Amino acid sequence: MNSFLKWTIIVLSVIALGLFIYAIAVEDIFSKRLSPKDTVKFELNDTKLEVFYNRPYKKGREIFGALVPFNEVWRTGANEATTFATNKDLMIEDIILNKGTYTLWTVPKDSTWTVIFNTKQYPWGVDEQMRPMREPQFDYMDIEEPVQKLDKPVEQFTIAFDNTTDDLKMTLVWDKTKIEVPMEIMESQEQ
Repeated sequence: MNSFLKWTIIVLSVIALGLFIYAIAVEDIFSKRLSPKDTVKFELNDTKLEVFYNRPYKKGREIFGALVPFNEVWRTGANEATTFATNKDLMIEDIILNKGTYTLWTVPKDSTWTVIFNTKQYPWGVDEQMRPMREPQFDYMDIEEPVQKLDKPVEQFTIAFDNTTDDLKMTLVWDKTKIEVPMEIMESQEQ
């Protein structure tokens, strides 16, 4: 084996070992995520809705009004910004949400929540100072939804779609709080 090939193999081996050590020590790639990623989907006929988000756990903590402060924008989950995608126009509280992909932000309050659909895609949910990355000038719509108090706490933050009564809702549930966002699928005007 010539010396150039030998040195190339040694250098590549050192780089590979360094990347492996970095992945284990810094990125902690083999440990379970504290707030696992999840994607929830709703499909009906040719309608497709999808939410990508990270699901933090309660872990005995007080959530709303403490860990998630009242009257402040929340990334609606953990880690990456939560995204909402629809392939059809939707009617939400008498406002049409055009088909597309949005980031989903909320402002939790004691008796209502503001739910915000923002047109900009963000690489992460918060900046270095832990402030939400949302830029209000890209807000497409915001709506107020009442808080429903639950008797039993929900351990892990959960977003779901509920169409059990033919009234489509996106639900956000965590701890003893539930929010429902009613949605109506707009029929296409194309003939």
